[in-house]
Amino acid sequence: MAQPLVGIVLGSDSDLPRMNECRRVLDDFGVRGEMRILSAHRVPDEVARYGREARGRGLKVLVAGAGLAAHLPGVLAAYTTLPVIGVPLAAGALNGLDALYAIVQMPPGVPVATVGIDGARNAGLLAVQILALSDPQLAGRLAAYKQEMAEAVRRKDLALAQSHEEEAQA
Repeated sequence: MAQPLVGIVLGSDSDLPRMNECRRVLDDFGVRGEMRILSAHRVPDEVARYGREARGRGLKVLVAGAGLAAHLPGVLAAYTTLPVIGVPLAAGALNGLDALYAIVQMPPGVPVATVGIDGARNAGLLAVQILALSDPQLAGRLAAYKQEMAEAVRRKDLALAQSHEEEAQA
């Protein structure tokens, strides 16, 4: 079985439905990932170990989803030189805004790339883009994906124009 290249880490099993979007994107592109539940507050030593050992285990990118205080992405970034993508998850009274601010406001020297609230799909795509820098086949699949998106928009635009034309003739 192929070595996982992307580590997807979530702070709680309640985050799994949203973070599965990241895994689906990786699967669609044929990129192997692994998922772990590791809370920055409840098992901080395990989070530190995961971050320290990720590169040595062959991981190339980490994606971390967290809500509320959302410390998980930043804590992972403190323990690795791998790219870390933070996914702020909607939770609590602020519905993810607190998580977004927490992840995006990392101190100098400890960057975390950040996607939108509940943006696990985009996190998966960003991980694929990072990996595609050194994988021409993956870069080709990514280019084809973007072309398919463009064609879908063109088809919708054409359908809209035809619909307006039919309405005008009626």
